[in-house]
Amino acid sequence: MPKKERILIIGAGLCGSLLGLRLAQRGYKVSIYESRSDLRTTDISAGRSINLALSDRGFRALRLANVEEKARKICIPMHGRLIHDINGNTFPSSYSGREGEYINSISRGDLNKLLLAEADLFDNLTILFNKECKGVNLDTNVASFYDHILKEDSEVKADIIFGTDGAGSALRKSYYLERKFLFSYSQNFLTHGYKELEIPASKEGTHIISKDHLHIWPRGEYMLIALANLDGSFTVTLFLSYDDGIYNFNNLTSPEKVKSFFKEQFPDALKLIPTIADEFFNNPTGPLGTIKCSPWHYKNKTLIMGDAAHAIVPFYGQGMNASFEDVTIFDAILEKYEGDWDLIFETFEKERKKDTDAIADLAIDNYYEMRDHVANPIFKQKRMLEMAFEKNFPNDYSSKYSLVTFNEDIPYYQAMLRGRAQDKAILNMISNNEIDMNNNLNEILRRVKKETHELLEEDQIARLK
Repeated sequence: MPKKERILIIGAGLCGSLLGLRLAQRGYKVSIYESRSDLRTTDISAGRSINLALSDRGFRALRLANVEEKARKICIPMHGRLIHDINGNTFPSSYSGREGEYINSISRGDLNKLLLAEADLFDNLTILFNKECKGVNLDTNVASFYDHILKEDSEVKADIIFGTDGAGSALRKSYYLERKFLFSYSQNFLTHGYKELEIPASKEGTHIISKDHLHIWPRGEYMLIALANLDGSFTVTLFLSYDDGIYNFNNLTSPEKVKSFFKEQFPDALKLIPTIADEFFNNPTGPLGTIKCSPWHYKNKTLIMGDAAHAIVPFYGQGMNASFEDVTIFDAILEKYEGDWDLIFETFEKERKKDTDAIADLAIDNYYEMRDHVANPIFKQKRMLEMAFEKNFPNDYSSKYSLVTFNEDIPYYQAMLRGRAQDKAILNMISNNEIDMNNNLNEILRRVKKETHELLEEDQIARLK
């Protein structure tokens, strides 16, 4: 049934295109304005977040919009990590001890194209490209745009405006520049940045290393990862400090230094990247940051969502999934309170913010886990125990990673609390030599659950003080 409100969405990326699609399905008249050219006719810029990890929370949102099966057709399942040591040896680490739990490598551009194509099927939805938002007048609900093709300014008035325009959100910037209300904002960057490289496909167009894994080369102060693409290639991402350490982005200033760095630290990867020097110096170095802010809305007129409200670092593979889950949560609240935008916006932020703060913190935690801990003997023993728990007691135990990644009905905040308590319980018991894998596994699980419960109770008491 058609709705009376005119809705403007700023940003036609993953979150904006999915939100627009869902609102169009509900009968709203939607316009989406995007600063970039149409991805369906223009290649995505090289070196910028080509691959993403799609998991259960993201699929739930795609299912809501009836595009899940189409998205699955452009996914490559990754059933675990494959760790590469400095000597070129590898060892696998499953994501879960349960059958059928895995994450998926997917092209950001291909998924965005799919969502744009689906959105274009609706007569009540219009997408305009090359329209850069310069700001929003919060009193009049008028957004200002600059057209990069026509070289002219324009204004658009709407009843409701959503900002899904990413970490550099123009709507969020208007929140703090116009000073209409108290707006809290923090943007914290890691000392590390990232650069994307490529392992090409074989001459036959096949993958030359396992496509069934997320490849990780953990080296303490830096790290390399690789995700498979449908064309047989891999997108490789180097995470490295800007300034610190023997090797950093600022002192790798020549092809010889880059090759020497890779030969010493990633010798097996170097053999797979034939044009490493060209890619290293031609592809951009991107920052890694976390954005937290509040409130996300102004009265009953505007709302920021996705990275515009809660950008996170990529180390839990949940950035896109969290943005998609925003759409799922928002849709349920819209269903309940449709017509009362003030209550909808207020309820959405109240229900959602503690979860997005939680996944932001977990993503930072996982950065250090992937970089420093995956090859650590104690961590490997912990993972071995958790895999055994999940395999033998699939309904009684989920690791922190599984709680976050494969349990879409458990909010991020609850997954964080329970997962951290479980980790602490197991690591304490391993450190104190209280776990013998030859003992009854059911008894070990009972003790872990008891210790976890006590830690959660202590945490609850501490938060009440």
